[in-house]
Amino acid sequence: MDSLIKLDNVNKSFFSSLGETKVLKNISFDVNNEEIVCILGPSGCGKSTILNILSSLEDITKGEIKINCKLGYMFQKDNLLSWKNVKDNILFGLKITKKNTLDNQRYALSLANKYGLNDFLNYYPKSLSGGMKQRVSLIRTLSLKPDLLLLDEPFSALDAQTRLSLQDDIYTIIKEEKKSVLMITHDIYESISISDRIIVLSNRPSQIKKEIRLPFKNIKPNQRRKMEEFHQFYKEIFDLLANE
Repeated sequence: MDSLIKLDNVNKSFFSSLGETKVLKNISFDVNNEEIVCILGPSGCGKSTILNILSSLEDITKGEIKINCKLGYMFQKDNLLSWKNVKDNILFGLKITKKNTLDNQRYALSLANKYGLNDFLNYYPKSLSGGMKQRVSLIRTLSLKPDLLLLDEPFSALDAQTRLSLQDDIYTIIKEEKKSVLMITHDIYESISISDRIIVLSNRPSQIKKEIRLPFKNIKPNQRRKMEEFHQFYKEIFDLLANE
């Protein structure tokens, strides 16, 4: 089976009057169909740079990237438009990509109904909780029918209780819609809670320290956190990052 995306010895440097800053060094990994992969590493190691490269916001310095699917990018902030209600925010992605057909509108609103937003379509963002805003943002991204979602620390702006609850919600939506995910985070608990596979990065210039496959297929985040293996993986990853 072909990978949805594949990075092969990708290097990235930024150049300024002060010289070269190396960010990524020989990064190689792939993401397969219906797989959730998490990139975990310390702050400033270049995690977001990887997503920016995949979404063509940055060029690579050296290496090769293959993209065999349609990508959808969900940013760290929900980026909802305050003057538009939930319905219009969900449909906004279709409008700006010129895909605002009746069929696509129906699909987007069917997702909203399926995942508990139907009663909130006329609400404005200021009336929504942080978790609800992120759910609207996810439905807006899914309405574009991407094969692979790029998630940039989607839970980091939320309080602890909302974060745990939303992880279950988003995991369920991703699995039911049969989507693949590449997510970045610096939170070890978060990466183990939601991923099928974790790619642990070093400090800058980032290299892959270890790739960890998790045995929690189709087990929701809240259930995983109660399992003994969860804490074993936490210790392993903590020790890896502690040596940075």
